[in-house]
Amino acid sequence: MTKTSSISQLAYTPGAICAITPLAMISQAVERGAHVKTLEKLIDLHQRWETSQSRKAFDTAIAEAKAKIPIILKNREVEFTAQRSRTQYRYEDLAEIARTVSPILASFGLAYRFRSSVEGALVKVTCILSHRDGYFEENQLAAATDETGNKNGIQAIGSTLTYLQRMTLKASLGLAASHDDDGKAAGMPLPINGDQIRELLALLKIVGSEKAALLRFFKIDALPDLPAAKFNQAIDLLNAKRAQ
Repeated sequence: MTKTSSISQLAYTPGAICAITPLAMISQAVERGAHVKTLEKLIDLHQRWETSQSRKAFDTAIAEAKAKIPIILKNREVEFTAQRSRTQYRYEDLAEIARTVSPILASFGLAYRFRSSVEGALVKVTCILSHRDGYFEENQLAAATDETGNKNGIQAIGSTLTYLQRMTLKASLGLAASHDDDGKAAGMPLPINGDQIRELLALLKIVGSEKAALLRFFKIDALPDLPAAKFNQAIDLLNAKRAQ
């Protein structure tokens, strides 16, 4: 008579250790001549179990790595003067982030890579953060090409690409940059930073709104003149127009 075994029978036998892996259950099933449907269910169970285990290993590694990653130092400075105010801010570039986090991530079996594409006027970048056990997570952002500063087409794409790589990596790891209060220390209204300028430019392009109209509304000569305190208001105005 052909032997058949159910999953419940394989999971427990008198005197056996109760904790048993799906792989061990598959081995038992083969030995007992289990039906092919039982084997298929066990293989599916094994695959889901492996995914769960690798997810747990990934989460543990991320938590341990983040505990070791220091605040990223802002190693780049931007400074220019518009008609009504001076803009000055610091930021951490991609190379500084990589220099800080890569050795720590590697020590916990973590690595990252980027996937990018250009779709019309939008540049899309996906940061893929993976663990040596096979589990990975993705974080994607998109923005319009950076056409400021008389850049040519390739330079505009490259500028946005680098920016999105930096932002998706920071988002994937939940990184914080060191605080910079130079604007406040100088007694000046703190203007929006470079990231916020890019976000506004990207949203303006998506909405199809004219930058001049936004400048007139806030009574400024250029986007870098926009006070940081009014950034959310500007975003809300553009999103409201987008929803129309």
